[in-house]
Amino acid sequence: MNIKIENGRLIDPAHRTDHITDVFVAEGKVVAHGRAPDGFRPDQTLDARGLIVCPGLVDLAARLREPGYEYRATLESEMDAAMAGGVTSLAIPPDTDPVLDEPGLVEMLCHRAKKLNRAHVYPVGALTLGLKGERLSEMAELVESGCVAFSQANVPIVDNTVLLRAMQYAATFDFPVWLQPIAPFLSRGGFAHDGEVASRLGLPGIPVAAETVALFTYLQLARSTGARLHITRLSSAEGLRLIDQARDEGMSVTCDVSVHHLHLCDMDIGYFNSNCYLVPPLRSQRDRDALRQGLIDGRINALCSDHTPVDDDGKFAPFSESEPGATGLELLLSLTLKWAHDSKLDLVDALARVTSDAARIVGITKAGHLAPGARADICIFDPDIHRVIDRNTLRSQGKNTAFLGLELPGQVRYTLVEGQIMYRG
Repeated sequence: MNIKIENGRLIDPAHRTDHITDVFVAEGKVVAHGRAPDGFRPDQTLDARGLIVCPGLVDLAARLREPGYEYRATLESEMDAAMAGGVTSLAIPPDTDPVLDEPGLVEMLCHRAKKLNRAHVYPVGALTLGLKGERLSEMAELVESGCVAFSQANVPIVDNTVLLRAMQYAATFDFPVWLQPIAPFLSRGGFAHDGEVASRLGLPGIPVAAETVALFTYLQLARSTGARLHITRLSSAEGLRLIDQARDEGMSVTCDVSVHHLHLCDMDIGYFNSNCYLVPPLRSQRDRDALRQGLIDGRINALCSDHTPVDDDGKFAPFSESEPGATGLELLLSLTLKWAHDSKLDLVDALARVTSDAARIVGITKAGHLAPGARADICIFDPDIHRVIDRNTLRSQGKNTAFLGLELPGQVRYTLVEGQIMYRG
């Protein structure tokens, strides 16, 4: 289908583009800006006057809950949520049931996602079999099946010898290793940041050292093996300082932060709000402010939703007995816009963290930008509309978010995937 998107404000962070122009789409690709190619005849014209046209968002952490947790969410419901949020590319953590540690499972997930013909799915394979931290997965076979990186999700490896061997193997073939820094013994039995709020509520705390001890280990092993390391879901100012220090010493390492840790802190737990029970835990206001600044200046490379839909039964339990996680796919764009507004940050730089910068980490070359020849994965949104987050209007099967009832900026009008209009809002 040939589509003309006219009079929109084109923001393409990868090329520092920000101006009003027309965009022309044909055969699933962007073919031109401004002036139509010779012989171009649109089958459909989208009026984007007053709207922003940007690359489809790239999410580095979106749990779709299949296979194994369909009672919490389904591939269909979460793909619908992605389309409503303008998210066209999803990196999927391996903590499904069964775990994404076998080529057949990865191929099945990719096949199911392709049949739905919505967002592009990029599985992150399990670094060890069953995420048990004992035996390495067959990484080469998993890459052939579609995996773009390897991770332990939220399950740390206790034996550092296993982690060393995993990094050595990954470095041999230049496979990216994505790790969330969690020291298992320091975090064991904890539910919230080890601070005044946890003490007041009587919740066992998780110290910042649970992140920094693990992070120091990961950086040391990556330095000695040459593994390509990405740190996922950073939560503390001290953790960011360690990454800065490693970079100053010449190490190449990337990192991301979730939208929840960008906007919330441990004070938001209030009186045991289970929607604020997350892994890693919400840290102090000082930590949150450091993460916001790190994302502004690019020391934190990307922003993700850390989308984790949980059913109502899992969240209506007492805080320490509830399931951790929060829904975020439909909120990623709005919370990015809110952060940009609060920080007085240019939209080109803000949108880069959820488009081109995130695509670079995943290794996607055809998405994350809108240069002629790029895959026509496009988000068209109205930045001036504010909407109240209502559980009844969320497309995700998981309604678990601390932002319910809040008014957030941005409304997606159209989401295009490979030149096909997959959502109209």
